[in-house]
Amino acid sequence: TLLYTIKFEIQLSMNSACAMKILEIGQKKSKELQVAMNIAVVDSGGNLVSFVRMDNAWLGSVDIAIKKAKTAVFFNMNTGAIGEISQPGGSLYCIEHSNGGLITFPGGIPIRDAEGKLLGAVGVSGSTVEHDHDVAETCVNGCM
Repeated sequence: TLLYTIKFEIQLSMNSACAMKILEIGQKKSKELQVAMNIAVVDSGGNLVSFVRMDNAWLGSVDIAIKKAKTAVFFNMNTGAIGEISQPGGSLYCIEHSNGGLITFPGGIPIRDAEGKLLGAVGVSGSTVEHDHDVAETCVNGCM
């Protein structure tokens, strides 16, 4: 039974096949919006599983996309939601200085299975935060 349990857990985690599908979905949505994005997928431990920098995507957004994905998985919530509660006077004010630097504006979204278990997260950066969030949301919805 131990072998079965380990195999079952592996199937419920983020893997490269799932991450590649997420990148495909994100690139397609980005092209529809006519924007070039950096898209990162991390597992439930915040480890990078897959990444793409679309042609002509901003170099400065590479790090931002990865940090958005990590932030979303570290706190199991959308980065935009963290941004709302990390403003001056908020309960998480200055949290973006923790964990080696977090990103607290939209574009990072956790990925969960049907039971709500955290599998990982996607982070998108390269355009407006509205476009970043839209692409990230499309990635998450498309992989379910």
